Amino acid sequence: MIDSFVFSEGKLVSHNLEWEALRLARADKGLIEWIDLTSPTPEETKQVLELLFEFHPLAIEDCVTLSELPKIEDYEDYLFMIMHSAERTGDSKAKISELNLFLGKEFLVTYHRDPIPGITMLKERLQKGTGPQVRGADRLAHQVLDLLADSYLPVVDGLTTEMEEVEEKALSGVGKEDLSKQILQARRHLTSLRQTLRPQREVIARLARGESKLIRAQMLPYFRDVQDAMNRVDERLQGCNDRMMVAFDVYTNRSAHEANEGIKVLTALTAITIPPVVVGSWYGMNFRHMPELEHPHAYVGLMGLTISLMVGMGLWMKFKKWF
Repeated sequence: MIDSFVFSEGKLVSHNLEWEALRLARADKGLIEWIDLTSPTPEETKQVLELLFEFHPLAIEDCVTLSELPKIEDYEDYLFMIMHSAERTGDSKAKISELNLFLGKEFLVTYHRDPIPGITMLKERLQKGTGPQVRGADRLAHQVLDLLADSYLPVVDGLTTEMEEVEEKALSGVGKEDLSKQILQARRHLTSLRQTLRPQREVIARLARGESKLIRAQMLPYFRDVQDAMNRVDERLQGCNDRMMVAFDVYTNRSAHEANEGIKVLTALTAITIPPVVVGSWYGMNFRHMPELEHPHAYVGLMGLTISLMVGMGLWMKFKKWF
């Protein structure tokens, strides 16, 4: 699907133009164009990327190929960027969607396979007339990148909530059967988010430093604001990682403590049973002459001796606080 927006003097003047009208608008140097491709067909991709804008074949190849890592390439007349948006799907789970951007002096082309809530919201605001004043393509690109940075906040909030639950379970010992699985699952989500977010910080940093002539000087503070937002998200992710490691240490220490307690009980039971084993082994030997066994109260005496030794062993271990 192709959505097109044409701006003049900062205001939206046309929406979803026909192909010939798009070509004419492309030739008009006083207009700003935004073309958004959502799950486009190969014909739509070729029509926009190759025929209308004539982007470099390598940029088009990178655009249509899924990439897990963000990147930025400067093609003199335009910038090509691969960025990623996050969407919370449940608890701390996140859906990572790739967004490709072609930023020129008077145009912005976005390409994505999955619907991105931030892009959808921005298009709705523009259609309702409540969107930002678009007096430059870099201003529009800033809005898109700012919404991408904001998309990580609900995901981080969900991850933070899950880490709090994990900490409570680790400290209380409740639900410890599923705790290790929950920690490993949260670790995978956290690693995926950080691997996606950190390279994007460098992409935004390059824009904020004014390394591209396509970013006007007055827009640099806005891109620095996006960079700060991504830095704050990364700091929160680092905090989640620290809490997760603490929860994991508490969980492993509690598990080791419980195992040691079990071993102590088994050891105590083994020690208490030593006296009857020794006495039984001694008097179970097949010697011909064992005079004490001929005594009329030998059975009762040996039983009393065995019980006394067991009780004494138990009291001694109690005194030593072994259990």
